[in-house]
Amino acid sequence: MNQALSEIIPVLKKAENVLIATHVFPDADALGSQLALGNILRGMGKRVCLYSEEPANHILDFLPGADTLNIGLPEFDQFDCGIALDCGDDRRLGGKNQELLNIKPFIVIDHHSGHCNFGDLRWVESGKSSTGEMVYELAKAMGETVSYETAYLLYSAIVSDTGSFKYASTSPDTLRTAGELVEKGVKPAEISGKIFDNYTRNRLQLLQEVLASLTLYVADKLALITVTNEMYEKTGTTAADTEQFINYPRSLETVKIAAFIKESKDVVGVSLRSKGDYDVACVARRFGGGGHRNAAGFKVPGARISAVQDQLLTELLPLLAAE
Repeated sequence: MNQALSEIIPVLKKAENVLIATHVFPDADALGSQLALGNILRGMGKRVCLYSEEPANHILDFLPGADTLNIGLPEFDQFDCGIALDCGDDRRLGGKNQELLNIKPFIVIDHHSGHCNFGDLRWVESGKSSTGEMVYELAKAMGETVSYETAYLLYSAIVSDTGSFKYASTSPDTLRTAGELVEKGVKPAEISGKIFDNYTRNRLQLLQEVLASLTLYVADKLALITVTNEMYEKTGTTAADTEQFINYPRSLETVKIAAFIKESKDVVGVSLRSKGDYDVACVARRFGGGGHRNAAGFKVPGARISAVQDQLLTELLPLLAAE
């Protein structure tokens, strides 16, 4: 058994009141893992708080328990254990990160490369496909039964973070885990449909607007798309509706790096994807963000979208022009 995992298990078994958090604006891996671990710990007789700064993205409403998040600041001193899932940097925990870290002991379970060490106990494996895969391993190591609902959540987490098992992070263990979850009754077609085939008419119109912004650079090896507040207003959508849009420019045969610049209120966010050995996490860290080698991102408060684009191109163009 992994050394870090062996240290975490007795702490979880001893704890009575547990807070589970994940990164702000959680994706399916983060939220699915959070809800699944909550189910597992409740099955062990623990009292569990699923902490979140805000309600889940409406696109993830299909996840069982997505409406049970504890929104806002709880009384942190009531907990004898805190857990952060899928979070490579404590700043990604949100505005109350310091209060969260004051919960002792604080456990971190994560699979991001370039992880910034925080917390008291850390289980970090960048080779894992997803945090969902790690939560399943944790449940098995503790000898806990994984219910159908929990299997549904974990499969959703894994299939989302692996891009339906097409990303390089997919390993034999990933596929074995997925197979075991399917044996518990999970239907892959159903979950893939809810994650990848969930467009409303308005969302499809937004995609049309975003794809019209597509710009290619360096012999079509770099693809850039953008979304603006005006696009949201025109199509009756929100930033939540842009989930998975980055996969369209990435899917171009010639593209090695894809970037999606997103305007939202007073923040400009950037999602980066790459193929092969191009490390976009390294680029994201230069802007205060992070992620995986082939999937990363960052946010720039109070910036103009044009300024962020110029700065981003300054970082990305040399990576491809050097070939």
